[in-house]
Amino acid sequence: MINSIAEQFNAPRLLFDLQRGNEIAQTIAGCLDPEVIASRVTDGLVEKFDCAFARIWLLEPDQAVLRLVASSGMYRHINGSFAKVPVGTYKVGKIAQNGVAFLSNNLADEAWVGNRDWAIANRIHGFAGYPLAIQGKVLGVLATFSHRPLEPEFLEVLQTLCTAVSIALKTALQHQQEKQSWQALTHHPVLSQLSLSDQIASILPAARLTLVGTEQPLSLSLIYVLLRAAERLNQIKCAYCRLIYEVEAVTLETILPASDLPTPYPINRIETCFSDLMFSISALGGVLQTQPDVNQRSIQITLKLPRLPISLGQPLRIRCEASVLQMAFTHLAVLAGLRLSDATDEQAPLLTDDATQVQSGRRVLWIQHGSQTLPKGIKARITLSTRPEQLRDAVAAVMQGQTWGMGVEPEGQPSLSERELEILLLLSQGLRDREIASHLLISESTVKFHINSSLAKLKAKTRYQALHQVTRNGWL
Repeated sequence: MINSIAEQFNAPRLLFDLQRGNEIAQTIAGCLDPEVIASRVTDGLVEKFDCAFARIWLLEPDQAVLRLVASSGMYRHINGSFAKVPVGTYKVGKIAQNGVAFLSNNLADEAWVGNRDWAIANRIHGFAGYPLAIQGKVLGVLATFSHRPLEPEFLEVLQTLCTAVSIALKTALQHQQEKQSWQALTHHPVLSQLSLSDQIASILPAARLTLVGTEQPLSLSLIYVLLRAAERLNQIKCAYCRLIYEVEAVTLETILPASDLPTPYPINRIETCFSDLMFSISALGGVLQTQPDVNQRSIQITLKLPRLPISLGQPLRIRCEASVLQMAFTHLAVLAGLRLSDATDEQAPLLTDDATQVQSGRRVLWIQHGSQTLPKGIKARITLSTRPEQLRDAVAAVMQGQTWGMGVEPEGQPSLSERELEILLLLSQGLRDREIASHLLISESTVKFHINSSLAKLKAKTRYQALHQVTRNGWL
């Protein structure tokens, strides 16, 4: 099965297209504006893959209509006849309704095409429409149109790119919603005139609130998170809590007697109540702790947020494959006093566990976890046990051109010879065995020997798998 799938693709072409797709994904890293994300993606598809035009629609809040937010290539306007598409109508609306991609290399012959003459006149042959979705929830639709039939390598990259775009859009839309909530909070006719303790007391009418320390002005984002946390405490029927003002932090603390909770009541159910706040808490440098006492008679919930502005220290970009790692290391960077930079700041060091990102930066700090191999070209190795002060030292060392925490290479990393890497590099450029032999002035049988040796070391069954692995790990 693996061989049959691999044989569908031209391996060098796929690797080349994956790199170009990765370049598009990098342009949206850290961006929190959904429309800017959409525009960068459609521009990138036209520029790097020669699409005739590309478009992205996003679902309106009512989930009934798609709104065109980006269009690049032949048509750059977003206010035409397809500016708004009801879900379930036209092909784009059906993709949003069913969450199923649609592909065609004979667009003019498709029965659903409303204007066949337009497709013929503009020589539009290829069409690819993909839902932009996270965990089955559709956020929008991406569509590309091409003068040439779409190649399987491009479709494979496009599907992967849609995943990255969906994640970026979800984060940006969540940020946008939270920003609107913060702004609405300042115009609330009642709450805006009350102190924070009074606002929390109004949210927790059945609870006894104790104020510790003198209330001080807080930023709107801190107030928003504290009030949202109070709403969650009300859901789990909190009967007592404390609002604590300290010099450097503000804390909302409560203790829930186990006798007041249904049995059994696992801690993860309480943590789930706060799950939608974790991104904001982490971004603000805060921490949420849920801890039962030693006798299991009560559960303590503590939300602590720093009051003082975060110092503008060394810049750092963070790009993790897993959202939980992105959140964890964002929190760690904030605690370390580092300044978070977006993807466009190429001078800032890059912290990542994604080997495809290694070649994009000169100063790369690698997050070592699980059984991952250590890519070439990295300047520092960070682990899940790294402390804030250690991360700060690592960034400082990398900025000075030094290495940090490299130590001994992890066991089990394949050791390819220079000749093996040289041959794989030529293979990735599309050269055949005979051409590689001629280029290196060696026999064709020697080329095959080195390739088979590489496959054995990498535990790869096909050349495509070997090329994919060494490229992903940054060894070429």
